Amino acid sequence: MLQQTQVQAVLPYYQKWMKLFPNVQTLASAPLQKVLKSWQGLGYYRRAQNLWQAARLLVEKYGGQLPANYDELRRLPGFGPYTTAAVLSLAYGQPYPVIEANVRRVLMRLAGWKTRAFSSSDRKWLALLEFFFPTRKAKEFNQAMMELGGLVCKPRHPRCHLCPIQRFCAAFARGEQETIPPLKTLRSEKIQAVVAIFRKNGKYLIQKRPERGLFGGLWEFPGGKRKTGETLEEALQREIKEELGAEIEAMRFLLSVDHAYTRFHVKLHAFACRFRSRPHLDNQRHRWVSLSSLRKYPFPSGSAKVVEYLKNHSDPTRNCR
Repeated sequence: MLQQTQVQAVLPYYQKWMKLFPNVQTLASAPLQKVLKSWQGLGYYRRAQNLWQAARLLVEKYGGQLPANYDELRRLPGFGPYTTAAVLSLAYGQPYPVIEANVRRVLMRLAGWKTRAFSSSDRKWLALLEFFFPTRKAKEFNQAMMELGGLVCKPRHPRCHLCPIQRFCAAFARGEQETIPPLKTLRSEKIQAVVAIFRKNGKYLIQKRPERGLFGGLWEFPGGKRKTGETLEEALQREIKEELGAEIEAMRFLLSVDHAYTRFHVKLHAFACRFRSRPHLDNQRHRWVSLSSLRKYPFPSGSAKVVEYLKNHSDPTRNCR
């Protein structure tokens, strides 16, 4: 959970997760939909899928125990070099150094290297770590380095006056601790999207996203991105035609919601609609779901806000039938 998500955001999710899945056997036997739903709001849903898949492999192949061997751990879904080294050092006390964003930044400032903090350069950081990585107490060393980067050697406004290794730091000696590493400037793509809210016999139509790709395995309302030059209504008509092979009518605007993701910002426009022609629905991908059951399905954060709107408004599609 701490990969690509801050500690304060993770804590309530972690506590909820441990109540739902107190051990690897419980996680392995849970439906994937329940796992994704418990992850809703954390983003990068592939992490949850990897956890679930790894748990199933651990139960099937290792009797529910994490192997203490590097090569075996690396074969588990989601176990890259960082996770593998962290588990082996923190859980088993083995001498594997952990390289992650905080540690990378500490090392770059110590060495005074003015390069981008890319994981592709981790071999260089590992070579530097070899000079002072202890053969004993790897667990304590790795945790100390991560905490040093997270609490003292911060990306902005590092607290150098509190740093226990300040006198060894080349960046501090040159007054360059604010510019090493160069801060990333992420460009956030702005996306306009439209979704259709169809209601039939008290149930709403939702569809499942492909297992791989953005928001893989999550559910959403039919719709998609607006193309340049399209009105919202034109975009919705095109998307429903492409996705469901159907014509729609009686479109009535319901709400717009904003949600910022790591690399893009989405403004999602929801319309209550009615089919003018018969849609082509796939029993595996499409479902008509009651309002009370919608809470059981994992949605991307933007769509989850639409679900909340539907829960608080009695039959918002009443003028579209």
